[in-house]
Amino acid sequence: MHSAYLVVTISAIALNGFSGVSALVHFAPIIPPMERAGVPVSWLTFPIGTLKTLGALGLLVGLWVPGIGAAAAAGLTIFFICAMYTHVLARDISGQFALAGFLLAFNVATFTLTVVAHPVVL
Repeated sequence: MHSAYLVVTISAIALNGFSGVSALVHFAPIIPPMERAGVPVSWLTFPIGTLKTLGALGLLVGLWVPGIGAAAAAGLTIFFICAMYTHVLARDISGQFALAGFLLAFNVATFTLTVVAHPVVL
């Protein structure tokens, strides 16, 4: 179980980190889908990019302090639930929506494996 936890958590760090940094630097391909969803471009730096990047850093710290990793995975899960909800409200069921769903599932798996691998976290 610990191996699965490590593989999924390290992958989640990479995926969330890339997603967060992409938002922070206003990576051109993510701007049109954000606009279609009604998200102001000014939000890419804060809160979107900042929260995703801090979540990835929390997962990284969580490799040594499992409670922080569990909190980061829970926060990222809530973030991506809100992201999907935003796209649904805007009737924008696009690739960005699918990516948010994938990252949601990945962060749920990370949270679950963190709790299973470190049962004293809660």
